Amino acid sequence: MLTLEHVCKTYRVGAFGGKSLCAVEDVSFSVEPGTVVSLIGESGSGKSTIGRMILGLTGITGGSIAFGDLDVATLRKGSLKEYYRHAQGVFQDPFSSFNPVYKADHVFATVREGFFPHEGGAAWNAKLVDALDAVALRPDDVLGKYPHQLSGGQLQRVLIARALLLDIKLLVADEIISMLDASTRIDVLNLLGALKERGLAIVFITHDLSLGHYISDETIILRHGRIVESGPTTRVFGEPEDEYTQALLSAVPQLHRRWT
Repeated sequence: MLTLEHVCKTYRVGAFGGKSLCAVEDVSFSVEPGTVVSLIGESGSGKSTIGRMILGLTGITGGSIAFGDLDVATLRKGSLKEYYRHAQGVFQDPFSSFNPVYKADHVFATVREGFFPHEGGAAWNAKLVDALDAVALRPDDVLGKYPHQLSGGQLQRVLIARALLLDIKLLVADEIISMLDASTRIDVLNLLGALKERGLAIVFITHDLSLGHYISDETIILRHGRIVESGPTTRVFGEPEDEYTQALLSAVPQLHRRWT
């Protein structure tokens, strides 16, 4: 479904852009329907830049990103909007995704205006209820309420429901639970697992190894914009080959051991 081949991203930096910074270098991987591929790495490893390039929010410097037969890097305006019917992103801070002066369901109204302008009221309400039900929310839980009246977990599920309104095939989840408390994290992770079972392809971006291990089928370890290790999650976590991956795993706190 989604294929990245030798993708690179270089930024011009310094005075008058006289220097270059390679944020992503020679990254290749694919994501199939009904699978979760985790991009794991420390801050500055390029994982969020990759997510933004997949969504067409940041241009690529080299390589290619294909969604089926579409060349994502060449999409503009109308064709990019059509791409967003099938691919959506949810990001780290749910509160920054909402305008505090509007009620939370304003995000649904913008989807209706942009993608379903001729949808009848009854048909739209049915679609909205189905999307909310898919993320374990009742309409009374969120509709008519302001963002500050909802929890971070509820807001993230509203954003996922917004994406589901478009009948998407690909979801880029960029650190979507890093700002949530522990009890809410598992709910959102289990929601992603349920969406995977429905055939959704998910790119799960995180710096937390335990979260990636819990949810992903394939794992990609990034360092300084390059892939240092990739493969089935059970193999990457059970038999890591790269020294950097081994060092990351050895640094994970163990619940059964106290710090000494």
